[in-house]
Amino acid sequence: MIAYLNGTIHKKLPDSLIVNTNGVGYEVRVNKNFYTECEERDAIEIYIHTAVREDNISLYGFASIDELNMFKLLISVSGVGPKSALEILNNPLSSLKYAISNGESALIVKTKGIGAKTADRIIIDLKGKIDTIEKPENYSVNQKINDDVLNALINLGYKRHHIMSALKNIPEGISDTEQIIRYFLQNA
Repeated sequence: MIAYLNGTIHKKLPDSLIVNTNGVGYEVRVNKNFYTECEERDAIEIYIHTAVREDNISLYGFASIDELNMFKLLISVSGVGPKSALEILNNPLSSLKYAISNGESALIVKTKGIGAKTADRIIIDLKGKIDTIEKPENYSVNQKINDDVLNALINLGYKRHHIMSALKNIPEGISDTEQIIRYFLQNA
């Protein structure tokens, strides 16, 4: 089983990275936050979860052991597969831990492909397995920051964490995608 890779990013694919480790390229699926921070030819250290199915072996990569452990907890929940767990980990880890430990499913439900029943199951199954933490400063379940806004601003060259921190206090009257982007550009 592969648990850790140290090398360089050979190529960025649409939803994964090819990591060159001593001349061998490993395709590693990563979450969007990690993906946007990576550039081709960057040196990288990445913690790996190897998922083996009868027709496929996939590698899922994480920047920290904490993210890897959360991923393993998420895939232990019935109905949550590796792809869904990776989507859930697009949320900041501290916010996700806070939401689970406090029974707040709104953060999890906003994840693509996760419904209310699955979010509730995640909270029920993992609540006792996650340390209770204080509410993170950047905690937000703001529905106004949608994928269109994120993709547009990422395409303009901004990093996801910068976007999220700049948009955490959007005024109530701003809800349209264009308005949110304009607000970001004026206040970033």
